[in-house]
Amino acid sequence: MISRIDLRGSLPGDLRSVLPRAELDVEAALERVRPICEDVRHRGAAAVREYTKKFDGVELESLRVPAAALERALAGLDPAVRDALEESIRRARLVHRDQRRTDVTTQVVPGGTVTERWIPVERVGLYVPGGRAVYPSSVVMNVVPAQEAGVGSLAVTSPPQQEFGGLPHPAILAACALLGVEEVYAAGGAQSIAMLAYGTDECRPVNLVTGPGNIWVAAAKRHLRGVVGIDSEAGPTEIAILADASADPVHVAADLISQAEHDTLAAAVLVTDSEELAERVERELAEQVARTKHTERITQALAGRQSGIVLVDDIEAGLAVVNAYAAEHLEIQTANARQVAERVRNAGAIFIGPHSPVSLGDYLAGSNHVLPTGGCACHSSGLSVQSFLRGVHVVEYDRAALAEATARVVALAEAEDLPAHGAAMKARFNWEIPT
Repeated sequence: MISRIDLRGSLPGDLRSVLPRAELDVEAALERVRPICEDVRHRGAAAVREYTKKFDGVELESLRVPAAALERALAGLDPAVRDALEESIRRARLVHRDQRRTDVTTQVVPGGTVTERWIPVERVGLYVPGGRAVYPSSVVMNVVPAQEAGVGSLAVTSPPQQEFGGLPHPAILAACALLGVEEVYAAGGAQSIAMLAYGTDECRPVNLVTGPGNIWVAAAKRHLRGVVGIDSEAGPTEIAILADASADPVHVAADLISQAEHDTLAAAVLVTDSEELAERVERELAEQVARTKHTERITQALAGRQSGIVLVDDIEAGLAVVNAYAAEHLEIQTANARQVAERVRNAGAIFIGPHSPVSLGDYLAGSNHVLPTGGCACHSSGLSVQSFLRGVHVVEYDRAALAEATARVVALAEAEDLPAHGAAMKARFNWEIPT
């Protein structure tokens, strides 16, 4: 069901090249989404509606979800789901509120200061997937940090569903209503990203697009980067588990399955120095997968080239492997798990010990589940309040402080053959260098 990679003995120099990873050819998808985006740019909402009919089988007069539909969705929400969403929102607010950065003023010299101001993005478009699964939790994970950052204008878009009269899934609409988001659109895929980026007569353009999606959404984000800011090109979900003989194979197998449930391309990787644990996990996978609802999907994900069990000599080697892999989600199920976790450098989010599974982070830990995939955790962060803030330097010098700096600025400007830079300084002192 799941392959093994034996790295015992010695680790290769280029670890990333031997580790399992999903193939996601965004470049190929670009050729498909480019004309869609250009069509939306020129024809606006009419083009979005046409692609919605073509790809989703839904014909819409208006892309905007009526306020009454949001209210109905919230009124019809299962009380247990509503309670869970409200608690998810509460915990996410606690964590993300503490991320807000404060302005800092530094006195560089007497009379000369630089202040770093943190200013929220003015308008943000938030994409919520709606394909194989429905993700009201993604509404929470996108909206809460944007709101806590102080973003003034939010637009949520999610694919329309035939069975719900061409509206996004009611659970998604209900989550929007709980969060006070009133601007919601029934649009998915590349056409929705283009709608947010370029704007239409129904939807004003945004400054930033966030949220995970399929390969077409990722390709549209890549194509439109520069026209609009993006958080990342999210690929298939990933879980890596670093475990030793102390780990419970039942827990390990269940956690691997939990992420494989998302998609046939989802990656599930166990890194361990215990061959006995590997064997017990393999047996557990066979038993647990047979009992799950999405057996076929999970089986494909676990059997795919993106998943595997990696055997290493010790936890030291295991740390080298997981740091090279840079997983979206990394669980540490070892002795002294916290100390081991402190040595991890590359991961979207780290889950410590047997009682911190990724499923908790997906919904209720308070952390954010919009995280870098495909090894991007070695240079990128997950979604947070910072994602919606811009650091702006505000420079204020008085005459004396400027005079003190003039000679050095002129020297550097002349060294770079940019004499007008120096002239702009000297112009304030009757074209002489102050002494």
